[in-house]
Amino acid sequence: MELTDQQKHLQACIDQQRELLDDMQKLQAQINEKRDLAVKLQGIIEYLQGQGVELPKEEAPAPAPEAAEEAKEDE
Repeated sequence: MELTDQQKHLQACIDQQRELLDDMQKLQAQINEKRDLAVKLQGIIEYLQGQGVELPKEEAPAPAPEAAEEAKEDE
């Protein structure tokens, strides 16, 4: 049986919706995995900080050469 143009359009819409729903499920699974990893990493960070582990204090970065030149020009 030959489908009409409207039936073909309906079928294409249904197929596209199924594909999008499948993509959404895959993305949701990735979000869940990344959330779990973030929670684990937060636990590790809190444990290490609780053990007294600290990162060295960073010094203020030197201004970029262009920024230093602009500051001189403004004076």
